[in-house]
Amino acid sequence: MGFFQRIGNALARFMYGRNGADQLGLTMIWTAILLDIANWIVRNQTVDAIIGAAALILTIWAIFRMFSRNLYKRREENTRFLNKLWYPVKRSFANAKIRSRDKEHKYFTCSNCHTMCRVPKGKGNIVITCPKCGTEIHGKS
Repeated sequence: MGFFQRIGNALARFMYGRNGADQLGLTMIWTAILLDIANWIVRNQTVDAIIGAAALILTIWAIFRMFSRNLYKRREENTRFLNKLWYPVKRSFANAKIRSRDKEHKYFTCSNCHTMCRVPKGKGNIVITCPKCGTEIHGKS
């Protein structure tokens, strides 16, 4: 058994029963890295200290979450993060990409329930009734 294989096995034994890296932890680490980069750019002492402290707190919190043995709480935190922030942002970027490629339709958002309504382009001034809540949307296609 080689040296690096023994180190890998020891690390695997150490991490057994611990949370490890999840989406929330990786997001916190990347946010801390971006804050550190912003910290290099900004040369104001007060702002520099605040950004540096925020990056340090995020890094420490991410490391704590990775080595935590309370799997139930860490997975619950990760699930809340995914449902409240990650999936909606990911979905909005995917929807924007689809809408930008669609040249034959115009998209309207219901002001009441935020449902996307798609209508053909070139129909002039139209009134759209939201299929979900029945609110009328006035617009030009």
